[in-house]
Amino acid sequence: MNHQHSALLLVDIQPDFMPGGALAVEGGDEIVEPVRHLMNSNLFGLLVATQDWHPPGHISFASSHTARKPFETIELYDHPQTLWPDHCVQGSAGAQLHPELPWDKVAAIIRKGMDPQCDSYSGFRNNWNINGERPPTGLAGYLRERGISEVYVCGLARDICVRWTAEDAVDAGFRVNFLWDITRSVNPNDDQALRQALINRGVILTNQATVSARSRNY
Repeated sequence: MNHQHSALLLVDIQPDFMPGGALAVEGGDEIVEPVRHLMNSNLFGLLVATQDWHPPGHISFASSHTARKPFETIELYDHPQTLWPDHCVQGSAGAQLHPELPWDKVAAIIRKGMDPQCDSYSGFRNNWNINGERPPTGLAGYLRERGISEVYVCGLARDICVRWTAEDAVDAGFRVNFLWDITRSVNPNDDQALRQALINRGVILTNQATVSARSRNY
């Protein structure tokens, strides 16, 4: 682990994804303390956060579709789209970055899901738009220009935004470490299949203890 060339990516650590939030992930609050530890650890050359930041009436909200309910799936631009409860609406309390974390240490915040007609799970690229494209957010270039070659990914939710961010990071040419114990899933029943899918994509599964121990050897 080369500290200077590594970045910690903090994905969507927002109240709406915590217990009691609009799109609660079971156990989501359990990651806050270990995330704080990593953010304060000086193990990484750079810290970057993503923030889900939807306009009202976003196309991914079930409330934007007549007679549709949250967690139903529709086809959108020839790809499946899960319909979500209204969440992380711009300016709302649930959309803020979690107030108990030291966000002053973060070099950049990538706001995603801002296009009302296109969802965005990954910190690197939006989901497909009406043209069948997945526009980049600029994160890959931002990291490369700062000499980053390796990323460590954590946050919420494990099986959606963290997964997509990790897989797109691999596609962008980064060495990708997935901090499994500092993520939680919307659907934890599929976690075993998710682990294998990530491994198959070239993602390295690890945990906070391993990363912290390895760093002491440098």
